[in-house]
Amino acid sequence: MTFAQAVFHLFNFLLPALAMALLMPLAGRWVMGRGPLGWPWRVLWHVLAGTAVLVTGLLWQGQDGRISTYVALVLAAGSLEWALHRGWRRA
Repeated sequence: MTFAQAVFHLFNFLLPALAMALLMPLAGRWVMGRGPLGWPWRVLWHVLAGTAVLVTGLLWQGQDGRISTYVALVLAAGSLEWALHRGWRRA
């Protein structure tokens, strides 16, 4: 495998987490209003959480692209967006 192919595989592995990281702050603002954290910080938190979910799913199930991993990714992203809105309001 060449370096370019390895980068392409890594990008495709992380693409669902990156897409969720870009869409969830927009959806959170649309549903719950403006949050206290800025958009770049929320995207960063979503990238980190989504990457952790995908790597955990890969290690736990032995292969990438399982539906249960993507369900966990959606649940983690939604829970994180809710926590970022809800948790910062109480503080």
